[in-house]
Amino acid sequence: MPDGLPHGAQPDPEHEGWYTWGDFPRGSFASRTGRLLFRPDGPGRGLTRMFPDGSHQNMGGSIHGGAVMSFIDMSLFAGGRCAGMAEGHYVTLDCHTRFVARGRIGVPLDAQVRLLKQTPGGLVFFDGHCEQDGEICYAFTGTLKKITQRGADGPRR
Repeated sequence: MPDGLPHGAQPDPEHEGWYTWGDFPRGSFASRTGRLLFRPDGPGRGLTRMFPDGSHQNMGGSIHGGAVMSFIDMSLFAGGRCAGMAEGHYVTLDCHTRFVARGRIGVPLDAQVRLLKQTPGGLVFFDGHCEQDGEICYAFTGTLKKITQRGADGPRR
């Protein structure tokens, strides 16, 4: 397997050259995205893919903006690791999405993630875009922060 894949990545049996974590835990928010594929795409770049279906559709028949933004957020992590982001646990600090064109149901949606910079303090800056059949649908930027503690034991008061 190539270096730089996210922890737990396995070759996807149905899509040669792609990797996956398999199915997300049933009932988790991440499972709503469906199968997430990823792979390195050259130095400083990662590629992710989702398969939009009827569960991702908005009232106008396009991919719902919330589904798009969830996919992009997940792409910052999986695609970011494929692009060379250091191992560790990260949280999203910001994510900005531009809706350039309508995304179509039934057509794979690919996110091209580019790692712009990692700082010694644990900030990682990205940009990228999503496309279907070579047409850009969405553009994005995002920042992740490496943290030392995972999870939370409830609200802080």
